[in-house]
Amino acid sequence: MWNPISNYDQLTRRAFLGGSATGIGGLALAQLLQKQALATTVNEEGLPNETFFPAKAKNMICLFQHGGPSQMDLFDYKPALNKWHGKPYPGGDLEVHFDKQKGNVLGAPYQFAPQGECGMELSELLPHTGGIADEITLIRSMKTESVDHEAALRLIHSGKFLANMPVMGSWVVYALGTENENLPAYVVLSDPGGLPVDGERNWSSEWLPAVFQGTPFRSGPAAVSNLNTPEGIPFAARSKQLDLLKQLNERHLQQDPFNTELTARIQNFETAARMQLAVPEVLDISKETKETHELYGLNNPATAEYGKRCLLARRLIERGVRFVQLFLSGQPWDTHSKNAETLKGLCARTDQPSAALVTDLKRRGLLDETIVMWGGEFGRLPISQGADGRDHNRHAFSLWFAGGGFKSGYVHGATDEFGYSAVDNIVNVHDLHATLFSLFGINHHRLTLPHEGRQASLTDAEVTHAKIVPELLA
Repeated sequence: MWNPISNYDQLTRRAFLGGSATGIGGLALAQLLQKQALATTVNEEGLPNETFFPAKAKNMICLFQHGGPSQMDLFDYKPALNKWHGKPYPGGDLEVHFDKQKGNVLGAPYQFAPQGECGMELSELLPHTGGIADEITLIRSMKTESVDHEAALRLIHSGKFLANMPVMGSWVVYALGTENENLPAYVVLSDPGGLPVDGERNWSSEWLPAVFQGTPFRSGPAAVSNLNTPEGIPFAARSKQLDLLKQLNERHLQQDPFNTELTARIQNFETAARMQLAVPEVLDISKETKETHELYGLNNPATAEYGKRCLLARRLIERGVRFVQLFLSGQPWDTHSKNAETLKGLCARTDQPSAALVTDLKRRGLLDETIVMWGGEFGRLPISQGADGRDHNRHAFSLWFAGGGFKSGYVHGATDEFGYSAVDNIVNVHDLHATLFSLFGINHHRLTLPHEGRQASLTDAEVTHAKIVPELLA
């Protein structure tokens, strides 16, 4: 079995040859994955053969939209909204989060039109998504179980309301490992404006070993915290520090051999050194063609920041990263007021880069094996909140997927005439997780681990009755 401690001397030699690769980054990079560490952990866990079956997807990019995008203004055309605009809602009782601010029916201010050969109806705010309509699966019949942001976020990320379960990305890399020992298997491309609502819980491995949580890559010169050697520290001093750390970690590991965070820290010293060379290369987009820059909107201030992160997601997937997530600061799609105006600005920021990612993956031959997901934690109501906002809605929302075995040019499910509730071919969050796992070749019934006296999993199928939705699959 691979021994991280016996390989420690290789770190200092490689670091010496690599020049700047002498950082102490392993201390702050306990979450980073490397091939040997993953293989060792998975083998020791003894995942049964029946956990896996033939897979269609190898990687996933999640373009997560915090706040709950309005389905009836973007993806789910409802003529009844404009017909009844300004009048009392005629459809019966609604579950309203902010009851004192509820108003009358709020029309959809933007035009819809069929897109692509499939004829998928999409809002005029999404012209670039319309351009890839024949590549995507649009689910209009999603339902979730909470109208509280944090609870709904935890549900769609980890399958549970409470903040103590590993997220889907952690489960995927736990099961499948990494294809590039020089980069983390699970990367989070964070918004330079700040953390999303619920913060680091969006990519936490919780009680899974620490190596399986997401590694944030930030904007700016120091993409990964504490990766580079601080200025003014000579090589000899750094080597002595690392030698001391080796001795301390060896001693601690002997006293606590089942400490997964300490094991991950030791294993990732060498990964951190390799990353000092690999990370700058993957973040350098200067060699991408002018046409690629324009495709992602890097020449437009409105799309440049999000476009760069979408481009980096493609570059990470190309280099073997298993799971990449993009998040937005706060919860910008939470349109309690100025719904129409806010949607216009957000679509102007995200539409072109999101579609460009799908287009770019396809032309590079990567889309068949890469799942792209676009969506948030819930939807919005058909009535107004105040004068021009929309309240939370757990009974219906829309997501789209592309690649990785999803059916292309396909619309799944339907809502009622006002878009309030999913009524046909309903997909809940647990079914979605089961379906995604199936595309990775993972049997969601079998990928379980003991936790708090029971077998825990992403779908918890015996409780949630999660099932694969075959209609979504190509």
